[in-house]
Amino acid sequence: MLKIHPIPAFKDNYIWVIHNENYAAVIDPGTAHPVIDYLQYEKLQLVAILITHHHNDHTGGIINLLNKFNVPVYGPHNESIPTLSHHVKENDEINLEALSLTLKVLETPGHTTDHIVYYGVNKIKMLFCGDTLFACGCGRLFEGTAQQMVNSLKKLSNLPDETMVYCTHEYTLENVRFARTVEPGNLTLQELEATAKELRKQNIPTLPTTISKENATNPFLRCDQPEVIQGACKHLGQTLSEPTHIFSTLREWKNNF
Repeated sequence: MLKIHPIPAFKDNYIWVIHNENYAAVIDPGTAHPVIDYLQYEKLQLVAILITHHHNDHTGGIINLLNKFNVPVYGPHNESIPTLSHHVKENDEINLEALSLTLKVLETPGHTTDHIVYYGVNKIKMLFCGDTLFACGCGRLFEGTAQQMVNSLKKLSNLPDETMVYCTHEYTLENVRFARTVEPGNLTLQELEATAKELRKQNIPTLPTTISKENATNPFLRCDQPEVIQGACKHLGQTLSEPTHIFSTLREWKNNF
């Protein structure tokens, strides 16, 4: 049976480890030492490293891991990450035989130009989404365009409702506070905030989330909802109707929130 374990790193990152009793794969190891410690403690053999994008807090631990483990490193086909051994693109499938797990690659430009995510296509649906999608939020547009991010988020929002979403930052409470400002009438957001506060009091991750929960609470996935549209228009002081314009307004608003 597969387990998915979050390793806290830096201020608010999670490095996700997928493993069974003997083998493991790691997603976006920004640092190596806590990963190595966990693998040793659990007596696990690393079989793969998977990267969503080039930012150092997602790639900084690769070299030290490769010094200890001779494993493939998967990542975006157009990004210049020197440690990649396998460059993957939209609809490529990665078969991790030791874990009996197949991951499908989806391209999700926006945060970076060549960002990708990994979607588990086995019985249990799982999404490792890097910095494209957060609980109640999305990544900043450092390289890509608003239209790219809107398309990427739409692609993810159309995944099955039960898909478990493993984001790489603990941003939930901050994002919920913003989402409630945008959409104050959303009662599900109020419930989510109370749950997230209790989890963080106990130092428990608020993740994973689910696609169903994000579709119900995440303003960046709800740019077609009347109260979200109203909130964006009120903030900007003009009438908006195009989802991309609404998204851009929300993203700029959140950048300075």
